Amino acid sequence: MSTSIRRLLRHPAANAQSLESAALLIGAAVFVVAAPLSGLIYWGRELPIAGDGSLGQMIGITSAVVALVVFVVGRRVVATRSAGDAPIVPSGAPHGPLRWYDIAALAVAHAVIALLGWIGLATVLSLSFVDAVVFAVPAAALTAVATAITAYAVFLSSAHLTPMVLSLVLAVFLVVGALASMLSASDPHWWQKNLSSLGITDDISALAFNLTLIIAGVLVTTIAHYAVSGVPTASPAEAKGRRTVAVFLAVIGVLLACVGLFPVDEFLTAHNVSATGMAIVYTVLVLSLRRFIPTTPRVFLLLGYVYIGVIVVMAVFFISGYYNLTAVELVVAVLVFSWVIVFLRNPGEPVAPAVEIAGAGENGSAGHDHAVDGAPGTGSPLPR
Repeated sequence: MSTSIRRLLRHPAANAQSLESAALLIGAAVFVVAAPLSGLIYWGRELPIAGDGSLGQMIGITSAVVALVVFVVGRRVVATRSAGDAPIVPSGAPHGPLRWYDIAALAVAHAVIALLGWIGLATVLSLSFVDAVVFAVPAAALTAVATAITAYAVFLSSAHLTPMVLSLVLAVFLVVGALASMLSASDPHWWQKNLSSLGITDDISALAFNLTLIIAGVLVTTIAHYAVSGVPTASPAEAKGRRTVAVFLAVIGVLLACVGLFPVDEFLTAHNVSATGMAIVYTVLVLSLRRFIPTTPRVFLLLGYVYIGVIVVMAVFFISGYYNLTAVELVVAVLVFSWVIVFLRNPGEPVAPAVEIAGAGENGSAGHDHAVDGAPGTGSPLPR
């Protein structure tokens, strides 16, 4: 047993099984450290489930710190995998190392998800256990368990990072960030103005809203860098089209970040140009996707056209006064980012390689059955 653990510590990313074991060890280590430390902090106290100084708040903050550290550790473990180890990165994983700001944005996104996720869960539980308090020992145990679960999940997310995982992180991050900003807004009627009004106040909701947009913009550029890397190409023109799609996605990410960088009350022109430009770039990308990536599934192309149609209808409703700007912005945002997420699941169909059947006789056979395009047969498969 001790030999196996030492081997695991030396080669934590040797294969998928060792990564799973490493995640369990990290979770166990976090539990061992968090339990006594939180016990000392909580000693002699009775903590409310949610609110200021509550158990939920402490778990959220602790889990956020753990998520930051563990995500970086996970990327470090994968980066230092020895050359002789078996491949552990799943199909569709990013090609090439992540850049430092990619890692920073992803680490912060995981931390924010952990923070707001645990605080949100505590808020829901507090509504079920009205006026209940948690004593020191069970509070310490709950903190240790929650942070251990966070460490385990974040390490696996970091180690098995693929465009699909990136899209999931982006979706969850946007949802929890937007909800946190809406719930903490000092003006309960913010929705009567527009979505961007969440970012113009001096309270925590403005910080949450703007940071969500900035970090999400960086995540989109990260997805753009890796999402199209697995798209099959059969010619230099198709490779160029693939790079063009990556540029379009990166521009959407940059414009999204600019929406958060330029609050509408201080930088009206820059804010509106960024928001409008994002919709325009998205529309051009959808309409040009078939030319850039010919192997894109037709059903996905049709989905993009339907989305554009919905956006046009929403614009007409806004101009006619039927919908307010907040409703239009929310629908457009959901459509754009859901399209990006679905795009990662539909990068394109494999390009069938040319197969040359050599030595064919009068019946088109060489005297035995060949396996065409890798299909099983009684003879050896043809060269691919």
